[in-house]
Amino acid sequence: MTEMTTTCYAHPGRETSLRCKRCDRYICMSCAVSTPTGYICKDCMRERQKSFDTAVWHDFVLGFAIAGLISGVASFLVTLIGGFGFFGWLLVFAGSSAAGGIIAEAVRAVTRKRRSRSLFMTVAGGVIFGALPMLLMQLLGGNIFGLIFQAIYLVVAVPLVYARLSGIQLSR
Repeated sequence: MTEMTTTCYAHPGRETSLRCKRCDRYICMSCAVSTPTGYICKDCMRERQKSFDTAVWHDFVLGFAIAGLISGVASFLVTLIGGFGFFGWLLVFAGSSAAGGIIAEAVRAVTRKRRSRSLFMTVAGGVIFGALPMLLMQLLGGNIFGLIFQAIYLVVAVPLVYARLSGIQLSR
């Protein structure tokens, strides 16, 4: 009986008996990607990822523009809330999370629920870009509480927008 040695498709010098569960090619452990149902090769993993990235080029432009516009309005409203004392702090936290939800849903509607990690990052950048004018006004005016409120807005809204768009669930 003759033994047949098999080698990795990407690394011909490495012997292996592990196969990709999708394409059935031999793969070594450095080429194997662990999934809940077995190992797949890096090529199959890239193909699998492409099926989740459905965004087209104009989604990036629209997402950034919508996020920047709504974020600019929300940032202006955060500046107005600054004079309400302690109640203002509560309004900033509540308003920031509401603004993040509104931005995420507006972007989701405009992009027709298409997805891509780079789209989510672009939209998060749009939120920051939209808040920059008010942030700079507070900085140049020397308004420390205005800066703090803008920082709170960004710290709450940006991760919330990213999480809502990407489908990250923090709890079940």
